[in-house]
Amino acid sequence: MSGTSDIAAWRARYPRAFGPTPMGRALRYAGGAVFLAWVAGSFWWLGITPERIWNGLSGLGVILRLMVPPSPGEQWVEILEGMAESVAMAFLGTFCAALVAVPLGFLGAGNVVTATLLRFSVRRVFDGMRGVDQLIWALAYVRAVGLGPLAGVLAIFTADIAVLAKLYAEAIETAEKRQVEGVTAAGGGRLAALRFGILPQVAPLMLSHALYFFESNTRSAAILGVVGAGGIGLQIAERIRVRHWDEVAFIIILMIVTVGIIDRLSAALRHRLIGTRR
Repeated sequence: MSGTSDIAAWRARYPRAFGPTPMGRALRYAGGAVFLAWVAGSFWWLGITPERIWNGLSGLGVILRLMVPPSPGEQWVEILEGMAESVAMAFLGTFCAALVAVPLGFLGAGNVVTATLLRFSVRRVFDGMRGVDQLIWALAYVRAVGLGPLAGVLAIFTADIAVLAKLYAEAIETAEKRQVEGVTAAGGGRLAALRFGILPQVAPLMLSHALYFFESNTRSAAILGVVGAGGIGLQIAERIRVRHWDEVAFIIILMIVTVGIIDRLSAALRHRLIGTRR
């Protein structure tokens, strides 16, 4: 009887350790039913039906069959120029955004800027800029500066500043205080503490983020070209419009190879600068 009374006492003290209560089980079932109803309602509201999915997969199968074998077509020189233009757009946009994001990252770091109002305002500006996609920026810049790669570079630059600045600020906030205190104890000022105490710690992570964004923006530049912001996207849009799927397949393969090469080169550069080996 003592064992039964002990179990009852423990059950009264820690009821969740012995499984959910009837009320908790009922709430779980109700929550699951609400979730399933929400999913089903979303499918109905968006008009997603098994018939439409099947027809879409059938059409995709036809397109994939027309993509084989891939062919560069007669205008393969323009395709290579468009790919090179996309890489140049991604590099310039990412490079400029990374440079501007460094001081902004210091302004948004809590261990650097102690003024709560200033830091809060800077962080909210980051949030507002991150809420606008690159494609929206590209549409705005196409109207502002006209068609061409300049609009794409500005779109990548504007969209990446806030994201990189937030990542840099979070990296700066994780920096060790001992190095900063050592620079200050040696007679260094505020800027010297930031330059020699914090920046060497976070520079490898900043470089890693910038290289990843360069690789990602090489893919994004293809989408920006569809709206007239230059790059290989214009070549893709033109060939999709005239249903030259074999050339579209060649461009996709070219993009995959280009991104793979950039990934390998950025990894080698990152390991060389950081000083680590595989």
